[in-house]
Amino acid sequence: MTKVRVYELAKELNLSSKELMEKIEGLDLKINSHMSSIEEEEAQLIKELLTEENKAPDEPVKEIEEEIEAIDILEVEKPVKKKGKKGNKDNRRKLQPQPDIQTPSLEIVSSEIKIIEIEPEIIVKDLAEKLGVNPSKVITKLIGLGVMVNQNQAVDGEIAALVADEFGFKAKLLEPVVEKTEAELLDFEDDPKDLQSRPPVVTVMGHVDHGKTSLLDAIRHTNVTDKEAGGITQHIGAYAVNINNRKIVFLDTPGHEAFTSMRARGAKVTDIAILVVAADDGVMPQTIEAISHAKAAGVPIIVAVNKIDKPSANMDRVKQELSDNGLVPEDWGGDTIIAPVSALKKLGIEELLEMILLVADMQELKANPNRKAVGTIIEAQLDKGMGPMATVLVQKGTLVVGDMVVSGTSSGRIRAMLDEKGRKVKNATPSIPVMILGLSEVPNAGDQLFAVETEKEARHLADLRKNELREVQMKQSSKVSLDDLFERIKMGEVKDLNIIVKGDVRGSIEALNQSLKKLDTDEVRVNLIHGGVGGITETDIMLASASNAIVIGFNVRPNLNAIEVAKKENVDVRTYRIIYEAIEDIQAAVKGMHAPKIVEEVLGRAQVRATFRLPNGNTIAGIYVVSGKITRNAKIRLLRDDIVIYDGSVSSLKRFKDDAREVLTGFEAGLGLDNFNDIKEGDNLEAYLMKEVEID
Repeated sequence: MTKVRVYELAKELNLSSKELMEKIEGLDLKINSHMSSIEEEEAQLIKELLTEENKAPDEPVKEIEEEIEAIDILEVEKPVKKKGKKGNKDNRRKLQPQPDIQTPSLEIVSSEIKIIEIEPEIIVKDLAEKLGVNPSKVITKLIGLGVMVNQNQAVDGEIAALVADEFGFKAKLLEPVVEKTEAELLDFEDDPKDLQSRPPVVTVMGHVDHGKTSLLDAIRHTNVTDKEAGGITQHIGAYAVNINNRKIVFLDTPGHEAFTSMRARGAKVTDIAILVVAADDGVMPQTIEAISHAKAAGVPIIVAVNKIDKPSANMDRVKQELSDNGLVPEDWGGDTIIAPVSALKKLGIEELLEMILLVADMQELKANPNRKAVGTIIEAQLDKGMGPMATVLVQKGTLVVGDMVVSGTSSGRIRAMLDEKGRKVKNATPSIPVMILGLSEVPNAGDQLFAVETEKEARHLADLRKNELREVQMKQSSKVSLDDLFERIKMGEVKDLNIIVKGDVRGSIEALNQSLKKLDTDEVRVNLIHGGVGGITETDIMLASASNAIVIGFNVRPNLNAIEVAKKENVDVRTYRIIYEAIEDIQAAVKGMHAPKIVEEVLGRAQVRATFRLPNGNTIAGIYVVSGKITRNAKIRLLRDDIVIYDGSVSSLKRFKDDAREVLTGFEAGLGLDNFNDIKEGDNLEAYLMKEVEID
């Protein structure tokens, strides 16, 4: 092939050899001297590039892109010198392509600035590859920015953009790719023209002994014939009744369960809540809890005032108490429907059902029956003869025998479906509860159930869910707590701080509520979602878990069950004796100054089994240690119905006649409290220590 000397090319271009060498260097072509020989093709390329370089600046960007691509492809290397004669052909420079490095997709804005695309999070090694440099150089730059990572770790896209800038690249941050969840893939919004009316789903709630069960029985027996009455299977957990040729579905589950554990998993199964209040008893603590749960779930409430046949019934008092708790009756100018009933004498049942239908009509409850089914597991169990059984409330589509379904980590083909009377059915439309057989394992109550096309898809989704659960367990993602509140606010994770307050008296709760309302900031709003008198219970913890709330106890303590559930659900429980400490703690947490120097460590719990009066007038408690241990140097709280009666020190601790330093779980002992003798059988004792912790 014909060779051309550099000085000959210079003469042809009407340039001096020096000028040409400078221009060639500007094109990143490495040539030793003006005496060097180059291929004719290469000479032609240089001529073209230099001609293009001298063109007017308004030439199209496309031509500039072609120039840069040409330089990238045909970059020339220095000659390789070897021992031998001067004219050795190995001494001639060769045109070699650049090493095969994966070149990022570039958008050229000039001959020097290159744009690279960077994901919201990128591995250091991948970033180095995009920049065409060694990972160690990228790591050095990151260390300069205060980021300590290795080449296999990920860095934030914005930090990666700063590094790219250091290397002369301009970074274009890509939008994060949001992976669709199982629910989003299978549970889609239907076209409004495909929607059809569906029956309402109703949950009955109320205080113990106010007639919830009696009312459900009265409703059920009113709407079935005597022949059918005996055939109803009680364990299905949901059933449908007919009125005026329309169906109403009742969930026969503990009322709070429908609003807490199910809502904590993201399922909203209830359309209407029936709140049962006894006309002779009025609003009670559990009634207030039920109101809080229904309001948190955002469902309309119908109040059924039961036992109106009793002489002591007082409707006006009930209405006043309901108004005090935010449920103002319609005849008092509010929007809460009040239905007087007597479950015992079956009075007002028809009117109550008509009211339910009226509220349902106002809600315009609709669903598409002509699609793959989506439902929620109401309850599930393992039967020795039939295997895993689950009660499903269908919410969209139609569930058919033979469908492949997946729910959480379980999957399978529906072998059979039973209605509330135990009869086999072939399909179930929206709002209809059925029991299904054929799942691989027992699903969780509250999990959603999806009908899918194939067995392979069902198994794949179940396996994905298992992997997700494994990752969640590894990360042990915690609920919001005061200690990490400010960090979560800064990251934008917390906009509302939900609080549940339990106190020894109603006045304390109201005072705390008023004070907490004043703590709102631009970043976070403090919401009191429930307040009640009495100790902290399991129900409070479940509501806190579902609402991502903090539980505050004022002069009260959680019971043992509540402590266990709080640990399991990662709910932050705080107890205080002084109201201002609670307010200061939350205020400090919201402002990012929360740094507790002293923390409380609970050592154990004991139960008072007997009391003994000494001649000097002091009372000794005969105790049995239920959990942990009771020590001589510990602080002691005396709890009566989970309310703190005494908080002080141990004056004496004995096993038989000998002084004891500590008493462990399962042992009995005699214990005296310092300057306190009002100890009664059934009281609980809680031993604790206050420990100092180092602040980072």
